[in-house]
Amino acid sequence: MLRNREFRGFAISLFVLAAAFITVGFILNPMAGILAIAFSAVFGTAFFIFTRERYRNIARLSEQIDLVLHNADRFVLGDFDEGELSILHSEISKMTLRIREQNDALINDKQYLADSLADIAHQLRTPLTSANLILSFLANNPEEKERQNFVREVEELLMRMDWLITSLLKLSRLDAGVVAFQSEAISINALIQSALRPLLIPLELRNIDFRIKVPRETTIQGDLRWLSEAIQNILKNCMESVGENGVIEIACTDNTLFTELVIHDNGTGFEREDLPCLFDRFYRGRTASTTGITGTTGYGIGLALCKMIISRQGGSVVAKNHPQGGAMFAIRFPKVTNQSLKSHRSVM
Repeated sequence: MLRNREFRGFAISLFVLAAAFITVGFILNPMAGILAIAFSAVFGTAFFIFTRERYRNIARLSEQIDLVLHNADRFVLGDFDEGELSILHSEISKMTLRIREQNDALINDKQYLADSLADIAHQLRTPLTSANLILSFLANNPEEKERQNFVREVEELLMRMDWLITSLLKLSRLDAGVVAFQSEAISINALIQSALRPLLIPLELRNIDFRIKVPRETTIQGDLRWLSEAIQNILKNCMESVGENGVIEIACTDNTLFTELVIHDNGTGFEREDLPCLFDRFYRGRTASTTGITGTTGYGIGLALCKMIISRQGGSVVAKNHPQGGAMFAIRFPKVTNQSLKSHRSVM
């Protein structure tokens, strides 16, 4: 305590006042001087004990804060009596707990980043290895027909890699919060047609029956380009599931609370253990394939990107097995009032 300049100054002032008080007491009356000595001793002792206890509590706070700064796993602050020190203790507790939460979040983010980079490297290495192998066959094969087949395979691998890199960049932009979603009235029919346009040829080649049951005047609020991509990823998943001569249905219901878009296929559906993880990034599932009609399956990115796009625009998407068989995706868009429409146009 004596190292503290404020305490030393206060102690010296108290000593001077006590000495003056005792001197005046003895001048007036010896008994008054004795009482002044006793009073000064009691007051000084009480002040010393009280101040020492406060400094001990402050030292405890300082030690615990130092532990937090050095990433200690254990952080314990005792209770203090009500008063200014108790208020300080409460505020420091909030601050240190907040620092600990942020530190844990940073550690988790770092681990997640490391895992994601490992997954990305693995996803890119697979088609690169296949392409290098095919190129070696291409260089050593003189037959023109087989060379053409090898060239087509390399082109498909490059398309898959292009899709993978593009999707990863989109996920990164969404994670970084640099995507500004537009909020405009979108016709559900226009949204479906926009999502279907790149898939018309694969649908025809696979002889997939596509059925749409959507009221003409149904609209939602959102970004047409991004929502179209989200629905397109779901449709690709359904196309992979139904295979040849399959059926995909899109139905829409509208009420005062939300607009729901249900996409249903007559494929094999989902494995029960896969359902909780379908929208997790890089989750492939037990029955995931490595190739397909669109060349984009097997990465565990499409559905993750789909959910992020929809949820960032206030919607929700769930996947489950249809009671009559096959997979079912239910997408809900809440009704947006004119007042909340302005705040919904968020820059992420």
